Amino acid sequence: MEQKELTTLTNEELLQEMKKMKTTRIYDAGIIGVLIGAAFYGTVKAGFGIFTFIPLAYTPIAAKNNKKYNALKELLKERGL
Repeated sequence: MEQKELTTLTNEELLQEMKKMKTTRIYDAGIIGVLIGAAFYGTVKAGFGIFTFIPLAYTPIAAKNNKKYNALKELLKERGL
């Protein structure tokens, strides 16, 4: 399914999208926490390895989600919602 441009969404759709993004941010934080924990455990247990750098692979995804969240927050502020 294609994502619409944020500026073309109605006020109700923007509020629904904001609820989704809040949930996404919680999931991102949980995933990053688990990945960092696994990297730390793997580093302590066996030294540096591939699991040490796995959190770096998820960082661009979380950054993209954060950028969308900030744009959505700004648009809601502009519309006074």
